[in-house]
Amino acid sequence: MGTQTGGYNFKLLRVNLSNGNTLLETIDEKFCRQYIGGAGFVTYYLLKELPPKIEPFSPENKIVVGLGPLTGALLPGSDRFCIGCKSPMTEGLAKSESGGFWSVELKRAGFDAIIIEGKAQSPVYLWVHDGQTEIKDARNLWGKNTRETQEIIRAELTEKLVRVAMIGPGGENLVRYACVMVGCHDAAGRGGIGAVMGSKNLKAIAVRGHGTTEINNPDGLRI
Repeated sequence: MGTQTGGYNFKLLRVNLSNGNTLLETIDEKFCRQYIGGAGFVTYYLLKELPPKIEPFSPENKIVVGLGPLTGALLPGSDRFCIGCKSPMTEGLAKSESGGFWSVELKRAGFDAIIIEGKAQSPVYLWVHDGQTEIKDARNLWGKNTRETQEIIRAELTEKLVRVAMIGPGGENLVRYACVMVGCHDAAGRGGIGAVMGSKNLKAIAVRGHGTTEINNPDGLRI
């Protein structure tokens, strides 16, 4: 994991499901100050990288996840993240937000954003942990509901505190309003992003991290 300063790791994880490559990219402080995080990161990368008039279920579509500088801080509402793609419902850009512990684990794992592109040949899930990323076989998870999916992933990874963002059979079958479930109680429910995950054969993103969120002025945060 890199050194975190002022709420940012300055790290973006890019995953190409078509060829299985993962790439760690550095984002600088100026970029972070300009776009802040969350929806700013998501909108920037979607507008920059999506070709015009692509089909939402094509491998060219991308899923972007963005965290904010306060993600993981001891502050109410700081557990949220933004996720976006080209929407299968509207054919426009979609972004959705959710709470839960998933975003905190991703920040602690060393990342501020994820870009997922391409399409896996068979079902997979991402395992992101302490600066490392693995693309793992998810054929045994396909057809499972989200509660079953979370339980199986935690058992497979032998880590009960793994947090999972995932889809159920709706997303697998490209139901255009399918959401992304974050654990069993939170959801990124807008825009049909779960269906885009399904189109990429991406069942879930499991995360676990042991870093901390460093705030430059913690006393000011408490006021």
